Amino acid sequence: MKTARIVGSDTAYPIGKILCIGRNYAEHIRELGNETPDAPVIFSKPASSVIGDGGTIVIPPYSSDCHHEAELALLVGRKGKDVPKEEALALLAGYGVAIDLTLRDVQAELKKKGLPWDIAKGFDTACPLSEFVPAERIADPQDLRIRLAVNGALRQDGSTSLMIHPVRELISYLSGIFTLEPGDVILTGTPAGVGPLVSGDTVEAEIPGAGSLRVSVK
Repeated sequence: MKTARIVGSDTAYPIGKILCIGRNYAEHIRELGNETPDAPVIFSKPASSVIGDGGTIVIPPYSSDCHHEAELALLVGRKGKDVPKEEALALLAGYGVAIDLTLRDVQAELKKKGLPWDIAKGFDTACPLSEFVPAERIADPQDLRIRLAVNGALRQDGSTSLMIHPVRELISYLSGIFTLEPGDVILTGTPAGVGPLVSGDTVEAEIPGAGSLRVSVK
């Protein structure tokens, strides 16, 4: 069973649902040539896709175009349903950093056919995830930097202030569809700068104050 840990404590949550938000940064939407959605785009990853700091990404043999997407991750600490935006942050136990890995070639082909793209997003090792800092350490989740480097070269450098749908709104919206439970993880979308990974790469993602993550690619 995969767990999410709170830095500086013995607290660990068995990971439940991993709810992910797509197309939540305008520049990222433009770089992929997508349309801006009216509502948050939701997909999910299984808990089995999680690896931790120091882990190894294994690109499946059915893809030749695996992309990195650095994101602010939210850890749910309290059960909630139909949560008002004003109360949304109170549900969180912590904040961390995640890398949403996407098999871009597989995703594009499945989207073209109108088919679900779970296998492009939920494969084993598709969700590198840091430990979480306690929620009270983050004064404003819309004032954080997201950075990702591959082999020491900076590729992503964005701000959570650029989210189309901010954290409070995402939690409230998701809770209207899914009952949020302790151990659920929410990935909030990626800023511009996504790009390919290949075997032998080293990937470092960081949100200063919220966490960091270093993984290799096999």
